[in-house]
Amino acid sequence: MRSLVTGCTGFIGSHLTEKLLREGHEVIGIDCFTDYYSREIKENNIQKALSDKNFTFLEKDIINLSTFPEVDYVFHQAAQAGVRASWGKSFEIYTENNILVTQKLLEYYKDRNLNKFVFASSSSIYGNTDELPILEDTQKKPFSPYGVTKLAAENLCLLYYMNYGTPTVSLRYFTVYGPRQRPDMGINKFVHAVLNEDRIEVYGDGNQTRDFTFISDVVEANLLAAYSDVIGEYFNIGGGSRISVNDLLKLIEKVVGKDVHIKYIEMQKGDVQHTFADVTKAEKMIGYKSVIGIEQGIIKYVYSITNE
Repeated sequence: MRSLVTGCTGFIGSHLTEKLLREGHEVIGIDCFTDYYSREIKENNIQKALSDKNFTFLEKDIINLSTFPEVDYVFHQAAQAGVRASWGKSFEIYTENNILVTQKLLEYYKDRNLNKFVFASSSSIYGNTDELPILEDTQKKPFSPYGVTKLAAENLCLLYYMNYGTPTVSLRYFTVYGPRQRPDMGINKFVHAVLNEDRIEVYGDGNQTRDFTFISDVVEANLLAAYSDVIGEYFNIGGGSRISVNDLLKLIEKVVGKDVHIKYIEMQKGDVQHTFADVTKAEKMIGYKSVIGIEQGIIKYVYSITNE
């Protein structure tokens, strides 16, 4: 089996790459090291994969490529991440890296003999909904430019399935966390701050909730989607660990064994109040089930940091 992983040096992409290699895949990884966060972090993410003879790394920008590897599976994880950074002139970067890149891949692979094109979508497409838990048919009202681009890319996947039969599946991730998490993400910032006894800035009053999903559950969802007979579908991938930011900080305080020091600041543009995934559809159609709860996940994450 040959697989292409875009964004292979990122948080999710690097974990997925390693899992595919363990599963016996020949993996071609593409990444262009965008400057959203440190290149050094991303290079460290793929050190293990680089030592595997079945891994080939291409440092390329997808938007500049005219051809792509012939593979059985495409796992399209590459994207310009970040809700808060997607406003203003930066939106051009998001439209290129999230929409145009996705269209380019779909256009190339639409006539290839592909088993599956798995697209990394996001819960951000739902926006600031009061309908909880969120079902796949909940109205899509993105609350940030980032969410707009992820919804557009997901719609492209559906269009290429409907018009060309491209075997796409979109996975709507809900707040993924775990080892190698991006430095700008909440759990990463909170855990490091508590370990260093620094003050934590919390946007809003801390009563906002998130459905946190551990990285290994997300990786497993990708494999389940790829190996299934399901095409032209989209699924919520959540962790079943909905918790408020305030309660999350209490949990981190308990696991780390140090006091949390909090400063509450203004809510940020584009941040939604609550997320909570209904994963019934994914359970029924691809056999997805979250395994790692929030407390176990935080313990694993703190261990990974303190034993680096």
